[in-house]
Amino acid sequence: MDKVPGKDDLLFAHERIKSYIHETSVMTSSSIDAIAGCKVFFKCENFQKIGAFKARGAMNAVLSLSPEDQARGVATHSSGNHAQALARAAKIVGTRAYIVMPKTAPEIKKKGVRAFGGEITECEPTLADREKTLAEVVARTGATEIHPFNNYDVIAGQGTAAIELFDAVEEPLDFLLVPVGGGGLLSGTIIATQFFSPKTKVIAGEPAGADDAFRSMQSGKPEPSQANSVADGLLTSLGDKTFPIIKDGVSEIITVTDEEIIRAMRLIWERVKIIVEPSCAVPFAAVLKEKEKFAGKRVGVILSGGNVDLERAFKLFASVD
Repeated sequence: MDKVPGKDDLLFAHERIKSYIHETSVMTSSSIDAIAGCKVFFKCENFQKIGAFKARGAMNAVLSLSPEDQARGVATHSSGNHAQALARAAKIVGTRAYIVMPKTAPEIKKKGVRAFGGEITECEPTLADREKTLAEVVARTGATEIHPFNNYDVIAGQGTAAIELFDAVEEPLDFLLVPVGGGGLLSGTIIATQFFSPKTKVIAGEPAGADDAFRSMQSGKPEPSQANSVADGLLTSLGDKTFPIIKDGVSEIITVTDEEIIRAMRLIWERVKIIVEPSCAVPFAAVLKEKEKFAGKRVGVILSGGNVDLERAFKLFASVD
């Protein structure tokens, strides 16, 4: 797709991928509502295939390729969830996935890529090295690059989570919060909201230690990420496709500290009884930080993923006790 997705694009994407993904649950908790001071609807993409919303965009992008392009394989750079999602999508259509991953990527996510037959090439944990290594892999293999977020087919796929959430709730939401890293999920959510729930305001949660999206809204141009946060899935900068969508469509970006992220993550584990990763807890941390803004409102939160190293999670919880 060479243009910003429209309503029909999102509906077509949802129809195309629905047999390959879960229509994930929407969960509520009276204790969470009491703590947050609002009615919270969690769209549980941590229950999605490969444990994250990324299954949607990767599947849509791979199915959008011609048979000839599919046969040559697909390639990407990713710290984890998109890597697993693309490896899975490639396996489904019977092709190869070439994945460039930083050496520091969580081992659980590397295992996930290998489980789907993905071929991993490790690199240094910098954007420049990721892009350089990926270019070498594409030149060697002839594979088609499927960017983790700066790809309109990926964006359309990610927007299908919001469509399902709007269908599941009985009344319109006042707010819908999502995490922002590269902006694929946020962009897709903004587009879906414009067409399917136009009165809902979309707000992004972002780590204070990787607040490039917040700074980009202030400056009016994409800013580089500082990349210092426990939310390892949100350490990338916005792309030239995601930035304009976000600039025009997001109501606000709320930044939260690592301590606020960890406390929100622990609260979801304890009260909702589900596992989420740090990046996933960021938008809920934003709700807790700005309680007055959301008081008494109907608030959707997309829980983006649950691929967390349990030992690391317990250490994080202990660090804020």
